[in-house]
Amino acid sequence: MADAATMLDLAFPLQGRALPRDHHWALAQALSAALPALAEDALAAVHPVKLVHGSGEPALLSARSRLVLRVSRESGDAARALAGRTLVVAGHELQLGQPQARELLPHGTLYAHFVDAGEADEAGFLEAMGAELAQLEVRCQRICGRERHVRGPLRTLHGYSLMLHGLREAAALRVLEHGLGAHRLMGCGVFVPHKSAAAVGEIE
Repeated sequence: MADAATMLDLAFPLQGRALPRDHHWALAQALSAALPALAEDALAAVHPVKLVHGSGEPALLSARSRLVLRVSRESGDAARALAGRTLVVAGHELQLGQPQARELLPHGTLYAHFVDAGEADEAGFLEAMGAELAQLEVRCQRICGRERHVRGPLRTLHGYSLMLHGLREAAALRVLEHGLGAHRLMGCGVFVPHKSAAAVGEIE
């Protein structure tokens, strides 16, 4: 049985109308300004905000949209202080409600919507991910999904979705806590449990 995670997720209900579909850098900036300690924590992460599907701009928020922060247990109280605050993200206001704490639960299959690949192609990306996983002492199957692009602070980020399969509990917790790649506050390299390793390339 794996030890309890040193990190947890805080899910804040959101009151707002819309966000640009590519809002990741703007949201990271707004959060860092509201809670500077977040930017100083190398393991802190922001989950991608789920938006209403479509191609229209800006994207609408649904009633179930949440801002989910992955933070250490020690900094959880500071992060909870964001409740009631209003963030301005690329000109759009988001009011944060009272957060719900969610434990990180290890699963044999984990998925990240976007992992920064730098300039690497798919083969180079998988090789780099293998090296990062080796540093974490994690052995698993790596399944590369769709190529994606996200606006970053200095350039457009290039990367892929990624599924990890065949993880042991302790290894899964290390991946959940550490993530992979860079730009964690932009939602990059943030893993969540997934039911199976089937058709990762078709997962949004």
